[in-house]
Amino acid sequence: MQNKNNNRRFVTLCLSVLLLLSTTHATARSLSFGVYAADSPTTVVAQFRPVLNVIEKRLAALLKEPVTIKMQIAPTYKAGVDDLVNDRVDFSRLGPASYIAAKQANAQLSILAMESQKGQKRFQGVICVAEQSPITTLSDLKGKRFAFGNPRSTIGRYLVQLHLMQAGIHARDLGSYAYLGRHDTVVLAVASGRYDAGALKQSTFQRLVEQGSRLRVLAAFDNVTKPGSPAKGWKASSSDN
Repeated sequence: MQNKNNNRRFVTLCLSVLLLLSTTHATARSLSFGVYAADSPTTVVAQFRPVLNVIEKRLAALLKEPVTIKMQIAPTYKAGVDDLVNDRVDFSRLGPASYIAAKQANAQLSILAMESQKGQKRFQGVICVAEQSPITTLSDLKGKRFAFGNPRSTIGRYLVQLHLMQAGIHARDLGSYAYLGRHDTVVLAVASGRYDAGALKQSTFQRLVEQGSRLRVLAAFDNVTKPGSPAKGWKASSSDN
C-alpha cells in the first residue's frame, strides 16, 4: 500500500518527464534518474522502480524504440544534489531544502514538476516517541534525547527545528541530540530506546509501525511535496530545442 501511495505522489513528475523527453530530447534512449537514500536503498528501489518502468514503457511507445532509465541512488543528500548539479543524472527527485541547495549551486536548474498526494501539494512530517513513553507534549522534550535525520533534510532537520523553536524548545533545552541520516534510522533509534524522540516523514513512520515498531506520533507538521528537476543542461519548457 505504501508503494502505491508513493507512486501516486510521483505521477505528476512521470507525466512531465514524458512530455519533456518526447518533445525536447527525442534522441535520448538511455536516461538516469537520481534520488538520495532518505530511507534504506532497498526501500527506495521498491518505491520508484515501478514508476520508472512505466516511464520507460510510455516513452518507448512515443519514440517507437526501447528506452531504459537507470536509477542512481546517492548515499547522502549532498551526493544526490551534486549528482544533479554536475550532470551525473538526467533528472532527479529532491526535497525542498535540497532543491534550494541545488539551485544555489547552479541557477540554471528548474523544476519539472511538483508531486501531488491526493490532489494536495503538502504532506506531513512527524515527531515520534515510544508507544509507552511518558512524553505527551512538546514541552516534555526538555532534557530528553532527540534524533534528527540528515543535516540537509527538509523534515528531519529544518522544519522540525522550526516546529520545536515555535514551541519554545531550543538545542540548549535538549539533553542531547544527533543527526542520524535516514528516516528509517530515526525510527529504529527511538523504538530501541537510544533516543526519546525523533523526527521523520509520516510515510516512513507509518510503514515501520505497520511492520511492528511500537511508536506513536507526538506532533505533526506540514511540508510541501517534493519537486522533480532536470539536470542543468535541460530546461522545463517543451519549446527548447
